[in-house]
Order: sequence, then C-alpha cells, then structure tokens
Amino acid sequence: MPISLTLTEGVIPADKMHVVVAKITESFLNHHGLGGNKVMTPNVTAHLNVLPKGQTFSAGKPVEGAWIETKTPSFALASHDIQTAFFGEATQILHDLSGGTLAKDRIWSNGVHAVDGTWNLDGKAMTNAELGQAVAAG
Repeated sequence: MPISLTLTEGVIPADKMHVVVAKITESFLNHHGLGGNKVMTPNVTAHLNVLPKGQTFSAGKPVEGAWIETKTPSFALASHDIQTAFFGEATQILHDLSGGTLAKDRIWSNGVHAVDGTWNLDGKAMTNAELGQAVAAG
C-alpha cells in the first residue's frame, strides 16, 4: 500500500526525511490495527519526492508545501474516523518535523482506492478477500 509523499525542498530538514516516512508508515499501520503485522508491515511502502522550490504550486502559483497520497484496497481508510485520524496525524507529523515552519494549511492529502482484484502481493494480484485472509494470517 504505497504512501506517496511529495515535499518542496527545504520544508523538512534533510536529516528528518527518513523519520517522516517511518512515522507516517507507523501511523497508517496503527490506525488500522496492523502495527507489527507480518504481512502488512513490509507491504506498506512509501516513496518520497522532493521537488525544487518553484516546482510546487497552489492556485497556480509557487508554494512551499507537502502532499500525502495513499493508494490502498477499498477496505483500508474505509471509515471517516480512520481517514480523519490518519491524515490528521500525518499532517501533524509533517508540521512537527518541519520545526513548526510548515503550516498545516500547506499540507494536502488524499486517498485513492484500488479496484478489487488489482492489488499485488508477492507477484500475485489479489482480491480484497484474499488480501484479508493474508492479513489475518500475519
């Protein structure tokens, strides 16, 4: 379940980048009750895009900010309570690790749900039911 983080260069100190990824990944797992799950933990992946100043925009104008996007099966981030809790905590993590300089109104997020049957673990496209069985075994 990839988490894509896009940051304008300099909004998070370079030495904190790995901490951002680790904390947001941990938050995602914990909000789904999956912290330490042997199947899901290694399958919550992330990639970090750091773009130069002048290459990130809001309202068509350059802005320094952060963007969080998740791609998950439809059973993840399925309730508004979990969505609110996870994205709220992820926003707070970015704000805190910026030293408070990245304003929360410059952190945007969204979640995308994959079509059932298209999620791939270990080289096999799996349905939500199959994923559920794998997670339960982990």
